[in-house]
Amino acid sequence: MRALRSQEVKSQERRTVPRYSLERMAKIQLTDTSEGGVRLYLNGLEIPDEFVLLLSGEGPAKDGRYKVVWRQGNEVGAKYVS
Repeated sequence: MRALRSQEVKSQERRTVPRYSLERMAKIQLTDTSEGGVRLYLNGLEIPDEFVLLLSGEGPAKDGRYKVVWRQGNEVGAKYVS
């Protein structure tokens, strides 16, 4: 019984304000791309350590999941994960 209660506590929401999925697209300017990653100019936006990037047009970078490898000011470098 005790183990069950500790699992229930872990699964309970702990945020004071609810989070909502927007399911909207955001526009982020690419500064350069390669087969292994991208450099993004964020213009004040915050992105998580891992994100999905959908690209338009032609180029070596691919649609998919990326992981941030460095952050510097308004720029972020991310490598292609899958």
